[in-house]
Amino acid sequence: MIPGMGGMEMLVIAILALVVVGPKDLPVLLRRLGKLTGKVRSMAAEFRASFDEMARQSELDELRKEVEALRNQQAQPLGPEIENHFREIGADLNALPTASIKPIDPELPNETAEAAASPVTETEPEQKAEPVPETPPQTPAEPHA
Repeated sequence: MIPGMGGMEMLVIAILALVVVGPKDLPVLLRRLGKLTGKVRSMAAEFRASFDEMARQSELDELRKEVEALRNQQAQPLGPEIENHFREIGADLNALPTASIKPIDPELPNETAEAAASPVTETEPEQKAEPVPETPPQTPAEPHA
């Protein structure tokens, strides 16, 4: 509805249009008015869409500038302090013992290969339980007859 117009105003306009245009041409007028309203709405939606597209484009331009600035910062060489840290980390990695790692056997299934690739840790030897001697099954004693 049109803001600021009540039901009574709409009724007066409808009666005035019926009197001025006539009952014969009123449906044609209302159809044309509906088409005009549809065109105005589509133009407003198109304008809104183009405005939103321009806003997105300007945001993309700003984002491109930020990305370009980040790329330029990354292209600069690292400082000597950071390079020294990388060298220390590399030396620490090279100093790690590798003898405690078993090689992976390609013929082992996946689960066994993963277990073989894990570092060997020394644990206490497992204590084996002494075998219990087997006793022959006992048969019930038969009464003497």
